[in-house]
Amino acid sequence: MAVETVHIVQTYVQGRGKSLKAEQPAGCKTAEEARRKAERLAPLRLGVIAYSVSADTEMGDYDESPTILFKAGELPPPWCEE
Repeated sequence: MAVETVHIVQTYVQGRGKSLKAEQPAGCKTAEEARRKAERLAPLRLGVIAYSVSADTEMGDYDESPTILFKAGELPPPWCEE
């Protein structure tokens, strides 16, 4: 089992009605890169979150407790509950 930390930026745009639609997540090499990318995208999207999570990418197993690096705007659960 090869556990590694992955850094992800997830953006959201307007979906149908009042719902949010997730765009394709972007992987980043470092936490700092993810945070900077999220900050740049924040004014352009309804919502954006950057987080780091431990994962076994070969098995597709992800830790259920990600570390939030940056978040802004409208976010769906569970991101908006924190």
